[in-house]
Amino acid sequence: MLRAAFAKPLAAYVVAQQKRWAAAPALTQQRWLQALVKAARFTRFGHDHDFAGIKTHADFQARVPVRDYEGLSPYIELIKNGWADVLWPGQPAYFAKTSGTTSGTKYIPLSRESVPYHLNSARNALLNFAQQTGNFGFLDRKLIFLSGSPELDTTNGILTGRLSGIVNHHVPGWLRGNQLPSYRTNCIEDWEEKLDRIVDETLRRDLGLISGIPPWVQMYFDRIVARTGRKIKDVFPNFSVFVYGGVNFEPYRARLAESIGKPLASVETYPASEGFIAYQDQQNDPGLLLLLDHGIFYEFIPADEYFKPNPRRLSIEQVELGVNYALVLNTNAGLWGYSIGDTVKFVSKNPYRLVVTGRIKHFISAFGEHVIGEEVEKALAQAMQQHPEVNVAEFTVAPQVTPAQGLPYHEWLIAFAKPAANPEAFAHDLDAALRRLNTYYEDLRAGNILRRLVISPLEPDAFVEYMRSQGKLGGQNKVPRLSNDRQLANALAAFRV
Repeated sequence: MLRAAFAKPLAAYVVAQQKRWAAAPALTQQRWLQALVKAARFTRFGHDHDFAGIKTHADFQARVPVRDYEGLSPYIELIKNGWADVLWPGQPAYFAKTSGTTSGTKYIPLSRESVPYHLNSARNALLNFAQQTGNFGFLDRKLIFLSGSPELDTTNGILTGRLSGIVNHHVPGWLRGNQLPSYRTNCIEDWEEKLDRIVDETLRRDLGLISGIPPWVQMYFDRIVARTGRKIKDVFPNFSVFVYGGVNFEPYRARLAESIGKPLASVETYPASEGFIAYQDQQNDPGLLLLLDHGIFYEFIPADEYFKPNPRRLSIEQVELGVNYALVLNTNAGLWGYSIGDTVKFVSKNPYRLVVTGRIKHFISAFGEHVIGEEVEKALAQAMQQHPEVNVAEFTVAPQVTPAQGLPYHEWLIAFAKPAANPEAFAHDLDAALRRLNTYYEDLRAGNILRRLVISPLEPDAFVEYMRSQGKLGGQNKVPRLSNDRQLANALAAFRV
């Protein structure tokens, strides 16, 4: 009861502060732009881009282009080679090492100023949930965090590791006593060995919360059910909140709910190595509260302009509801004009809440249809409502431009936990849902340029086996939802049913 009692006044303070900056979004963001530019004006990047001459957002845009990781990598290479004062004063406290879905291995700098925002944002997401629901009890129970290894290497003296592992070193003392798995188990690199050890350590504990990426949490649940023969609710009767991020929850919701066996509160978060961007602040609203006072100045490029020569870069007060934007970050770790690769859509302006709709480079547009992640996930959800027996473990979609016969089509490679009773009807309804959601796809279908989508059933564990073959099982690794080529689809061909 001590932790819950301690958390109540802190939660009230967090929510009050949250309301304060959310009520002044434009002013809050303007102050961050000014503070960030001022702090970095004597860095190499600041000199190269005339930070001393920046007074307004327009000045900033005129001097600082939008870059992805590859565009910023020359500066990051200088830091890796031992230089200081490159992107941010001094040297980074850490490098968050990640294998991105749009590039190879990335070394994302974390400064001494930025690390607290990663930690406090995760803490605030939990405290906000507790304050809103009155459920503080989970804090006095065990908390399971399925994450990467906390073991760190060094890069020219800079500690380097996965973000989740870095954060593990900074868990506040008042929570560390409740944290599972143990440090020793967390350091196990082999995901399946680690998972078995986590089951050993947690099976008879009084669990209150689980946090992790949904497909890997599902693997943990599967092993619990296989070992005990019982639903999760019977193994962990006090399990009351699931915290997740990194992927859309909807494709996994039905199977996770079946494993748990009871309705469960959940909190969606939007953390990234580049910054903790948003979290769900209302249980009855799927939108995520954009964290405007957390060390980041945000810019938003309309997604349909992203690949044009001079796309608009909007500040928070200029965005519109229902428009897909590519997200650009400027951070207190020294990322400038940084295109994180995600697309978002605002669902509220008071306060500013968004949903993540996909990846700017992950789409299918073999014929100009530009189908995005949000659309395929919604189409699948709608088809599953019409076919409630269907349970999907994982899926991805790719174009088939040159089939052996007939018109081109979109191929849906789906690992079914439970297949459709009528596969033909399910494919028809899935195609119809996508036609409703994407007018370009509808035009191509109506014009007989594309034929109806084709579902290729895969073995239930196909994606697990594929990720294992790539050395990317567990942790923060994710399967791309969409591809504009056949590379992933061809790799999954070995797992067809």
